[in-house]
Amino acid sequence: MTQAWRILAALAAGLALGAAGHWAVWPGMEPVTATAEAVGGLWLDALKMTIVPLVFALIVSGIISTTQAAAAGRITGRSILLFVLLLPAGAALGALVALPLLALWPIPPDAAAALVAAAPAAGAVPVAATGPFDFVRAFIAPNIIAAAADGAMLALAVFALIFGFAVTRIEAARQAALRTFFESIAEAMLVIVHWVLMVAPIGVFALAFVVGARTGFDSLGAFAHYVAIVSLVLVVITLAAYPLAVLAGRQRLGAFARAMIPAQSVAISTQSSLASLPAMIEAARGPLGLPPQVVGITLPLAVSLFRFTSAPGNLAVAIYLAGLYGIDLSFWQLASGVAVAAIVSVAAVGIASAVTFFALLAPICLAMGVPIDLLALLIAVETIPDVFRTVGNVTADVAVTTVVARGSSAD
Repeated sequence: MTQAWRILAALAAGLALGAAGHWAVWPGMEPVTATAEAVGGLWLDALKMTIVPLVFALIVSGIISTTQAAAAGRITGRSILLFVLLLPAGAALGALVALPLLALWPIPPDAAAALVAAAPAAGAVPVAATGPFDFVRAFIAPNIIAAAADGAMLALAVFALIFGFAVTRIEAARQAALRTFFESIAEAMLVIVHWVLMVAPIGVFALAFVVGARTGFDSLGAFAHYVAIVSLVLVVITLAAYPLAVLAGRQRLGAFARAMIPAQSVAISTQSSLASLPAMIEAARGPLGLPPQVVGITLPLAVSLFRFTSAPGNLAVAIYLAGLYGIDLSFWQLASGVAVAAIVSVAAVGIASAVTFFALLAPICLAMGVPIDLLALLIAVETIPDVFRTVGNVTADVAVTTVVARGSSAD
């Protein structure tokens, strides 16, 4: 059994045992629930403590790596430019899909109320932008240390972005030293995250036990609804890759769809874009007939740098959390979320989604003024949406390669 399934099993067991105690009205439940709440809260705090240093280091090192790669050649530069354009577009599309879906199929109110009431108490959340001037000013923090302490993630992400680009303009030896420094910081933080996730079944079990003990099975509807909504958003994002290949890559729809089936099958079974790369290369070189030099550069680069479903999928989760807490998101809150989602998607490079789920979602939620404490429970049911994330990434990677190939043939 993989760790993801262990976490899911812990969620189910915690809810079941807590609900059993709730139903039996066992007199000893109160101290047991208090203990479980303390254990779950400790695990949640351990996840939170890595957010700022991890995200900052990942963004800076990601920007340095991406900028250096862009200078390596014309095909590489064209590929990265396309990635940069598509990531915020995908994030915006995620918001445009998630909001109507939730309007048409709202969160079950009783289930949402039960989950929020029994979940860990929401910590302090930074005030989100409420207008155009607040939105613009939120990009720059006069004191970046205070911004990090206050959880002002939009300003922190923008500063990391600017800092990363600034590093690429300094002398090569110092640039290499700073890249090594921030990559080392990121790797050390990821070791801590791995340690925290090793005991995730315990933390999730404790948090789920508290939810079950206080609400019985009333919160189950919210978990099922969450999985369905986020998965549907990711399906729509995946479908958006097809017109990209057809209209911009000049591929025939039927041919592209058939060519993608083997790679998508590998993606479903492995939940890994890297494991799907050989099947993607075979599809690109074989049925799609793309130039080998483009396939050899753009596809590996896309797997490394381009996670098309990361930003829209994460934004959909943040929007769902806002719905659970009854927060009506303004245009400027959504704009802040789109900006941070696009920036931190750079930080997702080459890291398993189980590791990045909390670390990359928390900045988006905080930028939008949405509490992050329920993320610790939602991570347990991320296994199913993660299948759709991987399929979407694999499909988009090949689609973007067709676009680069078309541009290269026009040179």
